Amino acid sequence: MSNPSLLENGVSHKRTALKVHGAALASLSFQGLGIIYSDIGTSPLYVLNGIWPSSGPVPSKEDVIGGISAIIWSLTLLPLIKYVLISLMFGTTQGEGGSFALYQGLYPPEDESDGDRTLTGESYIKSSKSTSSRLKEVLRAPLLVWCLLGTALTMADGVFTPAVSVTSAVGGIAVAKSSIEAQIVPISIALLVVLFLAQQFGTGRLAFAFAPIAFLWFLLLIGTGIYNITTYPGIFRALDPSRAVLLFVRTRNYDLLAGILLALTGCEAVFANLGQFNAASIRISFCCFVYPGLVLAYLGQGARLIVDGENVIQNAFYKSIPGSENGPLFWIVYAVAILATFVASQALITATFSLFQQVVNMKSFPSIRMHYTSETIMGQVYIPAVNWTLMIITVIIVAVFSNLTNLTNAYGFAVATVMFSTSLLLAVQMVYVKRWPILIAISYFLTFGFFDGLFWGAALKKVPHGAWVPLMIGLILMIFMVFWTWSKGLEDAFDGANRQNLRHFIWREDKIPIGKVKDSQEIVEQVEEEEEVSEPTYYYLPTQSFSSKDEGLEIEKRELTRIPTMAIFHKFTVSRGVPHTFVGFIRQWPALPQVLVFLSVSMLPIARVAPDDRYVIVKTRSLEGCYGVTYNIGFREHFDVNVDELVESLCNLEMQQNPNKCEQTIAKIKAVSSHATHIVPHYHVVSRKIDAGYLTFMANWVRQYLIEEIYRRLTTMFPETANWMTSAEEIIHVGINATI
Repeated sequence: MSNPSLLENGVSHKRTALKVHGAALASLSFQGLGIIYSDIGTSPLYVLNGIWPSSGPVPSKEDVIGGISAIIWSLTLLPLIKYVLISLMFGTTQGEGGSFALYQGLYPPEDESDGDRTLTGESYIKSSKSTSSRLKEVLRAPLLVWCLLGTALTMADGVFTPAVSVTSAVGGIAVAKSSIEAQIVPISIALLVVLFLAQQFGTGRLAFAFAPIAFLWFLLLIGTGIYNITTYPGIFRALDPSRAVLLFVRTRNYDLLAGILLALTGCEAVFANLGQFNAASIRISFCCFVYPGLVLAYLGQGARLIVDGENVIQNAFYKSIPGSENGPLFWIVYAVAILATFVASQALITATFSLFQQVVNMKSFPSIRMHYTSETIMGQVYIPAVNWTLMIITVIIVAVFSNLTNLTNAYGFAVATVMFSTSLLLAVQMVYVKRWPILIAISYFLTFGFFDGLFWGAALKKVPHGAWVPLMIGLILMIFMVFWTWSKGLEDAFDGANRQNLRHFIWREDKIPIGKVKDSQEIVEQVEEEEEVSEPTYYYLPTQSFSSKDEGLEIEKRELTRIPTMAIFHKFTVSRGVPHTFVGFIRQWPALPQVLVFLSVSMLPIARVAPDDRYVIVKTRSLEGCYGVTYNIGFREHFDVNVDELVESLCNLEMQQNPNKCEQTIAKIKAVSSHATHIVPHYHVVSRKIDAGYLTFMANWVRQYLIEEIYRRLTTMFPETANWMTSAEEIIHVGINATI
């Protein structure tokens, strides 16, 4: 249990960024090769043919040098400088990176964890907002939409990475066995089906092999690259950035950027995986191994393309492998390439699961069922509905996009949009989180936004040639997530607006006022000052009893029987007052559980919450056995209220507050905890009428259809309790009509 004093100081729910040194840092750098760099590391399989398709003419020597120069300097400007050197500075104070961490860092949830004040509805004064804060609030909705679009396109990336990587790797078999060329698509589909079928067993058993496979893959890239460079050392002219500029001046072919963009696929993982590793390990592995390996690989491919263009253009990667096309080195590289693309695909599929977990936790997506495949690593999650959907879409895409060029066109669009999204969020972070001068933020965005915009524009031109697929998938997902966020926000606002002060309708027998009542709040203050009594009797008093205008007070009291059980009333949001599920419960069943817990869920802007900081508990003074609990959860964690852990936290609190007289209370808590019942609201949502001028009828019709026909049905199909590690028999749903 967290110490409330620590929470008040703002540190109880935080953890620091991962810090390691020496051998541990070297080990972490090695592990990152498979998790972080498997996607960008397999790009040499298809980049050169993405720039110069095998069906097109052989490029000239100067064009090849210019193309390789553009690849190298793109890798230098974006993955190296933008992500490794700059973006890693902008992880959260807890060491997290990625789009959701950036947004959560900008707009962390309000912390209202004082359980007693929360349940009794006492107010506090908020400081006035500055002009910059008001501007930040204006930007909240657009930035959320932008973040959701980037997230949706990253999810679409989870479809195209397996499709492009596996198909490109399998395509190498046609180099050695041309008779099997027609079987590339069926073989790729079969491998992809096996990959998705294996997801239900979890990635933990395969993860240990990720880094060694990636390490071996990069060694092969370095070795073959160095050998190929010796065939034409003049390829080092590509290190001159002017060669890249002259390529576009000479050819005036803007579309070449769409192919060069493929060399950058996976660079977003450098920032997104910051929380699993740390900035130092990511920088070491990229600067010392990945970046040199990729540069040597592309230089080598370019050299072979210049020396043997007619042959190499058919498949720039496999045709540039030293030795015979059916020799031992070829088959070694081919086997490792298949394994490397499996690693890259696995990493993106796992990342897609994690993204869906995050949007569900942020209430931007329905609560679809999740399975956690590791007892120790919360990030290892398997989502059946997402897995089978990904498999079906991926298989269809591979079958339809039999032309690898069109498939890579579709792949690049999602990558470019996500990179541009990150640049915008980072620029806003510089101003509002880092508190840097706005000129620095503008300079950063203009510089890297310019390069991101160039690639995005080139990818946008490919929309008619295949890029419309990830755009369509991303827009559908984004629109749905925006709709769900809006609807869930209306429901939460209704929930917050209909709270009641616990002290206004539950009274102890010796505290019930007699005579004229002027103000209910005045009574509450008088009650608080009186001494506690043992074994008190409580009554339910409707709040309307205090609005009587008569000289005397007619109180309709109902005695509340204490029942030997533990009830956990879920509030879902951190807001003042008790949930009206509790009020409805008391009205229908005039009884009070022996242990009463009002539990709020607080999503923190960190990926994981330390076990000691999981529950923040404050005992409510006005009702014996009543506790206000804030359940802290990271945005990458699943919802799991462990009753045993909660009971332990309650007992620890009692020992801290009353060490000499806590034995009886602790015994009572433990005695009834075996009969814990979760009580949650089930909202029957109804659309309220709005005034939209001349469009009032149409606006109300659309609003009613969205809320009552779509949102209401989906909340029934996907309840928030879907992923609870609790038996359905222990959950009571209290129906509530909610006009939102």
